[in-house]
Amino acid sequence: MNRLRVAAIAFDGMAPFELGIVVEVFGLARPELGVPWYELTVCSPDPSPLRAVGGIGLVADHGVDALAGAGTVIVPAWPRIGEPVPAELLDALRDAHDKGARVVSICSGAFVLAAAGLLDGRRAATHWRYADALRRARPAVDVDEGVLYVDDGDVLTSAGSAAGIDLCLHIVRGDHGSAIANQVARRLVVAPHREGGQAQFIDRLVADADDDRLQAAMSWALEHLHEPITVGQLAARAFMSVRTFTRQFRRATGASPMAWLIEQRVRASMTLLETTDQPVEWVGAATGFAAPASYRRHFRRLAGVSPSQYRRSFTAEARPLRAA
Repeated sequence: MNRLRVAAIAFDGMAPFELGIVVEVFGLARPELGVPWYELTVCSPDPSPLRAVGGIGLVADHGVDALAGAGTVIVPAWPRIGEPVPAELLDALRDAHDKGARVVSICSGAFVLAAAGLLDGRRAATHWRYADALRRARPAVDVDEGVLYVDDGDVLTSAGSAAGIDLCLHIVRGDHGSAIANQVARRLVVAPHREGGQAQFIDRLVADADDDRLQAAMSWALEHLHEPITVGQLAARAFMSVRTFTRQFRRATGASPMAWLIEQRVRASMTLLETTDQPVEWVGAATGFAAPASYRRHFRRLAGVSPSQYRRSFTAEARPLRAA
């Protein structure tokens, strides 16, 4: 099953943003990246033309039978929560998944995957506003409203609209490696990876008067990951007391300063593991871990595998994929 063949679903009455994310990431040709890129087909269970929020008209050239040839099927936000999903689409989703396609949802698209029975017994994400509704609609789904996305192998789900960008970049990272995903992120002018989960956005302001000072401290830390860094140093960079800085930092990111710093170091080490042949101990030291054991422990906790296992996996996955 060629996962570079992507099929996205368009619905009558949908908001166009989530579909736009899919088109932007997977539908644009990117010959400058030097790897086989995705082939995107947009299809719909509804007859064209479709109406989108804002008075926009859409025409999908294909019906859901196009899912049969896709290795990746993406369901953007479902616009009619509480209403039945077309049986034709549910059958096509089940059939595609049974044949080996990975299925992906963005925001309320999780309701469609749930209706198809593809989320039963699995952990899944959706927008935090819809989490309780999804639990009621499908009690067999383990709904996690605190994360930006969930990768459960052949079924991937994201939280609210913008989290779809995070998940799409995660998919690119898994298919082509971090270096390619980072280039795509730069073209989108977004972060390759956002820290924390959507819990930080639940009924809470994400910006305040100190954000510029926090950002300055975080930017400095990212440039000095190879050096010892203390919370006191970060607080001084933000012109705050340690106590105030820690409180403001957690409010803005959902994590403590040191937890954030450790994750940045692990993320930076992933790139070195993928792009260099240096020993694991060297990679850990180059990204600020004082002891190899500490590096391995934190890496496994965050990545779920050892640095060596990660290198073997992503060195293989980053090789150019052949389009079938």
